[in-house]
Amino acid sequence: MRHHSDAIFKSSLVLALLVGTACQQSPPEREKVAASAREVRLVPVEERALDRVIEITGTLAADEQASVAVKVAGKIASVSVDLSSKVELGDPIAQIDPTDYKLRVEQVAAAVSQARVQLGLPPEGSDDTVDVDVTAIVRQAAATLEEAKTARARAESLARDGLATGAERDAAEATFLRAETTVQSAREEVRLRLAGLRQRRSELRLVQQALADTLVRAPIAGVVQARRVDTGEYVAAGAPVVDIVRIDPLRLKLVIPEREAQSVVAGQGVNVLVDGDPKRYSGQVARISPSLDQQNRTLLVEADIKNPGNLRPGMLARAEIVIGSKPSAIVPSTAVISFAGVEKVIVVDAGKAVEKKVTTGKRIGDRTEILSGVKAGDLVVAVPGSLQQGQAVRVAAPGK
Repeated sequence: MRHHSDAIFKSSLVLALLVGTACQQSPPEREKVAASAREVRLVPVEERALDRVIEITGTLAADEQASVAVKVAGKIASVSVDLSSKVELGDPIAQIDPTDYKLRVEQVAAAVSQARVQLGLPPEGSDDTVDVDVTAIVRQAAATLEEAKTARARAESLARDGLATGAERDAAEATFLRAETTVQSAREEVRLRLAGLRQRRSELRLVQQALADTLVRAPIAGVVQARRVDTGEYVAAGAPVVDIVRIDPLRLKLVIPEREAQSVVAGQGVNVLVDGDPKRYSGQVARISPSLDQQNRTLLVEADIKNPGNLRPGMLARAEIVIGSKPSAIVPSTAVISFAGVEKVIVVDAGKAVEKKVTTGKRIGDRTEILSGVKAGDLVVAVPGSLQQGQAVRVAAPGK
């Protein structure tokens, strides 16, 4: 029994010595632990107004497209554009051989000169104004009428004096009436010739227009999408020569679901991304269909997108229609840890790292939107790296 009591006493004494030794060493040990803590820099979760958007996929289309055709038949003398050629409004595209059309212009111009001469006008000139009563044919008929009138008066005077028979008086009267009719006929003839001159003028304008149409010009500014004829080829009127598309701006065609259709109005901003191109392109909603498609309950919307030159019609585009803004929590993207599909940030609590699971939203430059997990004003580790849950940390002084 005595031996057992001595053993207990000795054990207690050893334990007391160990505890005393530990107590004496605890301050240096604590300093050692503090020295081994990882230094971290904290940054606040910021609140920033971010755009509220409708994300949707659409197709880029040409703003305008024209299939340019010849207006007159003939042989292609030259084609001055090819695939991808840029053209401005009115630029020459192709030339039809104009020889036959020039000859036709000369022929009709001669007919116009002939019609002018028949009216007593100079062969050349653009003023076709004619006084009917001063034309040669009417003046000749008028002179005959005056002569007949005089003869009739003389016959009536002689008949009253018994120096002329009634038959002679009647003959003079008949001659006078025929002369009146001749004057009327002469006036009608002049009017017919004036009408003929106007017809020749119209024919001349037509053949001159046909001659001008032998030079095919661009109806819009754009880029040649296809060339359809070659030099030396004979084409009929209406045959296509080239296809031209205007690609700046481009039309972005979007089909908006009915549940989001009410949020879209003309003038809203649109951001666009295309595959293989990191650049974001911008535009705005320009046209909205007045009604929804009754079969699929969608709304057709078109946006105008400025084209710097590397966008093409037919491209598939991911679009964001900006429908408003909302306050959102934002942290540096370096503060977000992503592992096995789980995203988290690290905060500091009582000198130790504490992981917080978060849900992220949009990425804006070097910042990431936080939808849940932390709120504006919270402090998170700016660059956690390999920092683990529960690891001792010390916060760096501001500015470090």
